[in-house]
Amino acid sequence: MLYVINFKAYRNGTGKNAVKLAKIIKKVKDKKRKKIIVAVQPTDVPRVSKIITTFSQHVDPISYGAHTGWILPEAVKQAGAVGTLLNHSERKLSYEEIKRSVKRAREVKLKTIICCSDLDECKKLSRLKPDYIAIEPPELIGTGRSVSKEKPELIARCKKAIEVPLLCGAGITNGEDVKKARELGADGILVASAVIKSKNPGKALLDIIV
Repeated sequence: MLYVINFKAYRNGTGKNAVKLAKIIKKVKDKKRKKIIVAVQPTDVPRVSKIITTFSQHVDPISYGAHTGWILPEAVKQAGAVGTLLNHSERKLSYEEIKRSVKRAREVKLKTIICCSDLDECKKLSRLKPDYIAIEPPELIGTGRSVSKEKPELIARCKKAIEVPLLCGAGITNGEDVKKARELGADGILVASAVIKSKNPGKALLDIIV
């Protein structure tokens, strides 16, 4: 199982706090010997990537040039990121934007996780051959009601419908949620608030890992 911890833009996962949190997660990773990566804001990539395997939360489909305010794939790659999230429900993109972003990420050797809201989106975007497809029903994100329990059939159908590894997220809070996701065919999970907003993120992560 791959565990992707999304720091979002929470206070607990930004700047100095991002570094502190990354160190806590790295200790859990070493202790449990699990595959754990983090997704952080581009500005936190340089410091966090020195601690643990790091994805940028987003990149834009641009090349070097006059693109003020955009996120250049080469920049996050050189900063230490090994991959990027794309199309998270909090940063939705058009199909053409995703297609160009995957192409640009591939050109600079960044891995890609494309987030999807439903089965149809999973099917369509999996044809772009990202490294992972992540199913995250937006209505369950941050609720504590896990997709693996609330919509188990969605995970199973997505797994059958695509030919790339499947991650699932939204509401994942404990090991039982993860076990259920694995039984349904998920190759990994995405988690954010259950760990990042916890008063004891190390323990919260340990509770999730199976």
